[in-house]
Amino acid sequence: MYTHAIVKKPGINFAKGITTANLGKPKYEKAALQHRLYCEALKKCGLKVIVLEPDLRHPDGCFVEDTAIITEKSAIITQPGDLSRRGEKEEIAEIISNYKKIRCIKSPGTIDGGDILRINNHFYIGLSKRTNKAGAKQLAIILSKDGYTSSTIPVKSVLHLKTGVTYISNNNLIAIKEFSNRFKLFNIIKVDEDENYSANCLFVNNFLMVPKGFPKTKQKISELRYNIIEVEMSEFRKMDGGLTCLSLLF
Repeated sequence: MYTHAIVKKPGINFAKGITTANLGKPKYEKAALQHRLYCEALKKCGLKVIVLEPDLRHPDGCFVEDTAIITEKSAIITQPGDLSRRGEKEEIAEIISNYKKIRCIKSPGTIDGGDILRINNHFYIGLSKRTNKAGAKQLAIILSKDGYTSSTIPVKSVLHLKTGVTYISNNNLIAIKEFSNRFKLFNIIKVDEDENYSANCLFVNNFLMVPKGFPKTKQKISELRYNIIEVEMSEFRKMDGGLTCLSLLF
């Protein structure tokens, strides 16, 4: 059970961040509203939400997931794959140090938290344009020392591993086609190609947060009797962001 979430508000220059989505520029006021509703959803899941103010030096800063990997044993501060995002980790490290022992990924290794999929005590590390083999090796060593196992998975068609596959408890995974055959021991909920964005869901304390507006995926999930909370994510989708990207849970 999670007790806390760290989030960071989007700044007025949010639209200046990095994106490959080609869905147009996000509207700041709408993104700010969606972020507030996201925080309310986290509170509904029973979390104490630690809200950080925007840092205009880092327009992608609201995507806090990429800056750290938090386990029961420690918090591993990442080395984001895009140079423009390296400065985001300093404030996050300072906040998390109040709760966890800090460890760090160092250059030439790079890791984005969005490439890390945890299932029980095993961590799947996505090798993407943002996470390299050197970073994966460092992370694997740290996790091993803390009693966890890990393995790597190539990421080709999406930005991060969790852009295309997330674990929603009870041996169930939601996945796009690229990852639908990579997890043999699990029940895979395959999303239709026109609803690929809906593969990024967030399971929190017996609630399942899903992006609003994807009826086919919602129907498949509903058949498994999850407590679903729909959250509008349109403005964050324009910036390659999803539900998991906007918080660090512990």
